[in-house]
Amino acid sequence: VLSFYSMLERSPLQLVGCTREDCAGFAADAYARLNGISAVCVTYCVGGLSLCNSIAGAYAEKSPVVVVSGSPGMRERADNPLLHHRVKDFRTQAEVFRRICCAEAELNDPGAALRDIDRVLSTVARLSRPGFIELPRDMVHVVPEGPHLHSHRQPSSNSEALSEAVADAVQRIEKSDGPVIIAGVEIQRFGLQDKLISFAEEANIPIAATMLGKSVVDERHPLFIGLYQGAMGREDVTRFVEQSDCIILLGESLTDINTGIFTANLPTSRTIFATSELLRISHHRYSDVLLGDFLAGLADAGLKKTPRKLPRKPEKCAGPWKPENDKPITIRRLIARLNQTVNDSMVIIADPGDALFASSELVVHGQTTYLSPAYYTSMGFSVPGALGAATARPDLRPLVLVGDGAFQMTGMELSTIVGRGLNPIVILLDNLGYGTERVLHPGDHRFNDVHPWQYHKLPEVLGKGRGYDVRMEADFDAALQTALDDDSQMHLLHVHIDLDDRSATLDRLAEKMSGRV
Repeated sequence: VLSFYSMLERSPLQLVGCTREDCAGFAADAYARLNGISAVCVTYCVGGLSLCNSIAGAYAEKSPVVVVSGSPGMRERADNPLLHHRVKDFRTQAEVFRRICCAEAELNDPGAALRDIDRVLSTVARLSRPGFIELPRDMVHVVPEGPHLHSHRQPSSNSEALSEAVADAVQRIEKSDGPVIIAGVEIQRFGLQDKLISFAEEANIPIAATMLGKSVVDERHPLFIGLYQGAMGREDVTRFVEQSDCIILLGESLTDINTGIFTANLPTSRTIFATSELLRISHHRYSDVLLGDFLAGLADAGLKKTPRKLPRKPEKCAGPWKPENDKPITIRRLIARLNQTVNDSMVIIADPGDALFASSELVVHGQTTYLSPAYYTSMGFSVPGALGAATARPDLRPLVLVGDGAFQMTGMELSTIVGRGLNPIVILLDNLGYGTERVLHPGDHRFNDVHPWQYHKLPEVLGKGRGYDVRMEADFDAALQTALDDDSQMHLLHVHIDLDDRSATLDRLAEKMSGRV
């Protein structure tokens, strides 16, 4: 792929070289979540197969990443030689990616290459999932003959099915005493936030979100009531949603984390469930109705519901935060302090673990300014994710929450971040290992421990940035304020957390999952 890579370097495209392929995949995933599509380029097999975990996560969470991989030339394959990087046969890599991508193409025919590229790109855009393109070495400089006419057609709804579905939904909403919307990740993936807000505001219907869809709407919006997570979430939000006689799930994915380990009480008879793949109103199913068209139909229906008393917003429950000099910092106090810090110019990126669960309690400003693999939950996403986010949206400063175990997987992508002059604030929660696993599988298990690092000294190793060794509340407050005041470089806050300390959300998760792992 080197020849193609040198062409990319001379092109108008922005090229970002990462330390590892899996990090490149996480960075591309984060970029796509913010900008709508991204591409990652790797070498054959040793690069591509290393990328698979990141792309599997992008597929699971509907992030449109295009993978471009090199491969041996077609002429080189004639005698079936044992070329370096090869595994089993020359098609192994393509067959692996076929399982974790929505479309794939091997550009081995110049006459079909442009059509194949268009097919992959249009499918990626339509389904919001990864696509795979394999480029043989001897095809890199081949120019296809003749003009190419782009023949992509936008999908459309069946007008009769759409009308019937909207009428059915409107009738149910009109008859209901207390409808509520649960907005899912597809609202962001397909650019439907404005339609969602238009519908909710026009009809005066409250909005909840789930963990994977966090920040799909500005969490300061008057109609936003918080995250719904079944028995794992805030009791007042859970009660408000589950007492509704009309629950409107839009773009939602009913994963275990989203539903509080399947403790959600959302009876089919009381739900309107609309996604890019399925529309079900109570027990009635409708085919060939696009999510965006259905949402637009609801927004145009002229619905108007009576305002209701909503659950109190988290920021109104918390008083002013003041550090206690002799008190060790805890997860809950850290989150309370961050809730006074989050602003419109930040994007929050949380790694799986208590970084994810604790950050669910943050009140996020803006749309799509919270990123986390809350379904696939692959550790190691956040630091390379900060690279992708900062590249996609230079106007947003990444605020990263990551555990020490996850950081040891991919944290050295800080090298690329520092090299590109980016300025994230990285809050590293150090409890000497995998704290979430300790809670879910109690016992004196050494496999959940990791070797301690002096993380705060890494900026010195990397040649730029500032590190902080944080143990007390006053330490954290001072370090965070210094980082906020200095946006010229990366800041790494090494926060020591007691082994038994955890967020309220993780406590509730542990209660529901104990004995299942």
